[in-house]
Amino acid sequence: MINGLLHVLILDEQGGARAIDNSTELENWQPEHGKLWVHMDYSQADAVKWLADSNLLTDYELASLIADETRPRLTKVTNGSMLFLRGVNLNPAQSPEDMVSLRLFINENVIITTRKRRLLSVQDVVATFDDGNGPCSISELVCQLAQNLTSRMQGVIDSLDDTLDIFEDEIDEPSKGFDNQALAQMRRQTIALKRYLRPQKEALITLLNNKYKWLDEDDKARLNETTNMLIRFLEELDSSIERAQIIQQTIANQVSEQLNQRMYVMSVVAALFLPLGFLTGLLGVNVGGIPGTESPYAFSLFLIFLVVLTVGIGIYFKNKKWL
Repeated sequence: MINGLLHVLILDEQGGARAIDNSTELENWQPEHGKLWVHMDYSQADAVKWLADSNLLTDYELASLIADETRPRLTKVTNGSMLFLRGVNLNPAQSPEDMVSLRLFINENVIITTRKRRLLSVQDVVATFDDGNGPCSISELVCQLAQNLTSRMQGVIDSLDDTLDIFEDEIDEPSKGFDNQALAQMRRQTIALKRYLRPQKEALITLLNNKYKWLDEDDKARLNETTNMLIRFLEELDSSIERAQIIQQTIANQVSEQLNQRMYVMSVVAALFLPLGFLTGLLGVNVGGIPGTESPYAFSLFLIFLVVLTVGIGIYFKNKKWL
């Protein structure tokens, strides 16, 4: 088999599929043999060469299908349609917001899916054929792939929501240190997810609102549920972004309030001791004429005067409600 072709299946339209194991049988395939699904790794040169030789796509369309970066969208092409979708990255040691792209070329007889990194959603669909519960048509296959990609986002969305709950609890406990870096990382994840999910919603809505030869009307209800699920996830992401902003603003307000309280205390202390500093500085000039220099009680009386003055200033501040 050609290097880079991960799965080559002919659907039996009964929930099962037969695998093609050699390139000769693939080249001899005809539409009357059954619906063909080819799942390939577009980073492999041999797989790209096979796709180019199949004459299903023009050079421009092929370049779009194997581009390094893609935006979720639905595009009509010469021999069918191209659908670009994104799924959360659940591969080990990867970040979920680094979403994996799945590109599809679809017509009435053939569906070609391409990816670079492994997608568990595709593996799940392949596994259903072994049990005889797989998609019976290309329309069902596209709807199943879209549903799997979308439903796997649920865990990531719930995780973001749980993390926000923890942050909100930490705000109510000032004794605990708050991890601003973790909150910033969560906000970046949420924004990155929303960046791809919004155009993906538009692509699915476009798919629902237009007629395609390969899309059965009966499958549109299922596709509509997938679209509604995606809309709900977008609403939750919007809510998460707003909650994160409120948390960040609350933290900033708390820090500002603490700073203001400390500055207020320092200002009051400075105001209390300002007259005392003036008097001690005045009496410390060491020039003639300072009263009490000849009296042995002058220093004690001066201390008592300073205490009375401080208490008087404190009472004045209290009456003014500055304390």
